[in-house]
Amino acid sequence: MSAAPSIAKPTNPQFSSGPCKKRPGYDVSKLDARTAGRSHRSSIGKERLAYAIDETKKILGIPDDYLVGIVPASDTGAYEMAMWNVLGQRNIDIFHWESFGKGWFGDAVSHLNLRNTVDVHEYTADYGELPDMAKANPDHDVLFTFNGTTSGVRVPAGCDFISDDRTGLTMCDATSACFAMNMPWEKLDITTYSWQKVLGGEGAHGMLVLSPKAVERLESYTPENRPLPKIFRLTKKGKVDTAIFKGSTINTPSMLAVEDYIDALEWSSSIGGLPGLVAKSEANLAVLEKFVEENDWINFLAKDPATRSCTSVCLTLDLTADEIKKFVSVLDKEDVAYDIGGYRDAPPSIRIWCGATVEEADLEALVPWMKWTYESIKAGDM
Repeated sequence: MSAAPSIAKPTNPQFSSGPCKKRPGYDVSKLDARTAGRSHRSSIGKERLAYAIDETKKILGIPDDYLVGIVPASDTGAYEMAMWNVLGQRNIDIFHWESFGKGWFGDAVSHLNLRNTVDVHEYTADYGELPDMAKANPDHDVLFTFNGTTSGVRVPAGCDFISDDRTGLTMCDATSACFAMNMPWEKLDITTYSWQKVLGGEGAHGMLVLSPKAVERLESYTPENRPLPKIFRLTKKGKVDTAIFKGSTINTPSMLAVEDYIDALEWSSSIGGLPGLVAKSEANLAVLEKFVEENDWINFLAKDPATRSCTSVCLTLDLTADEIKKFVSVLDKEDVAYDIGGYRDAPPSIRIWCGATVEEADLEALVPWMKWTYESIKAGDM
């Protein structure tokens, strides 16, 4: 077996795509503990929840007339909440190219039974590719993921496939895109994400971002024969419940998780806000791009560089599926890279998180170990 690389291992081998690595220098003991044991409805509880919302809007550059709320059940809960509240008034175009987008399509037709009331059009592509996004009808509601976490394929920057003159709503699952990519808010009516993606926050809570058009839909349309669970209810007496978007959450949040999210937001500000986060993520991607260019046994799952994710970087190897499992296991046992196996529904591959909480130096230390592991497996030494 060839000698292992003599250079140091990554200082932090956490490259999981979700939950994602904590920010550099993270220390749980440094979190603000004033809300510990306090009600989320207390003055300090409401203050901290509202602060998390305000900082979110500021860092992401969300327009002032958009609403941002903290809701239950991670990104999944936020997206389901939106689907249950607004879909059914117009025909629907659903674009998916990986497992989570496919799940939204399944929920729309199998659980909400939307094909009983409207036309639901499905546009799909294999892992590594995008469907024809130009087929988005401006008079339809359009559902899509901004970045396919399990495929490493994102929509083109700017979302030009969305019409500025649209009459339908756009619903965007942006959980592995927000805080790492520039979001064209003028194109997005309903956007969701979760704290454990990109910023490495804790799970359980989701974020819901609504444009004025989305608010108008909520206040003018009530789906027939669709009872809404309490944790999905966004309106009261025909009007959006604005308290939700000022920090009065629908159910009890973990205030410890809130403080953890605030810590990540304040770190984001300290490195230059969104521009700093995007720059770090793109620099991380560049490390892997250089490595792939120099080695013909490894390739991006994303076929088009213009749609290549800078967060959930998915890579195929010149190895069998079993050999890829061995590749992943070796790097784990060597404490070089944890949790980099490709998603179970994706083609045999690996997935390396390159969001801003990951350090470029750790990726530089990772790649020679990847080469050594590959060469050892191919030589039959492992």
